[in-house]
Amino acid sequence: MFHRIEGPECRLPAAGKFTINRRELVNNLFLKVYVLFNNLKDREEAQDLVEYALLITLVALAAVTGINSVASAINTVFTNISNTLA
Repeated sequence: MFHRIEGPECRLPAAGKFTINRRELVNNLFLKVYVLFNNLKDREEAQDLVEYALLITLVALAAVTGINSVASAINTVFTNISNTLA
């Protein structure tokens, strides 16, 4: 799936001259994800992967939403305990 690149373009720059361009790094990441999804879109396995991704997203969204109410409830319990002990 991945091709090994060899040659002068693979060499690391001299010490102290290596800088990470954040925009280029993010663009490369999005490009890799885009290529991955384009390779998968014509295969049947892609449908399962998309369904799993949607399910995981839904679960994560529910967890993030539910965390706020759980945090408030825990805070209330400890406040009540603190007030009772005071």
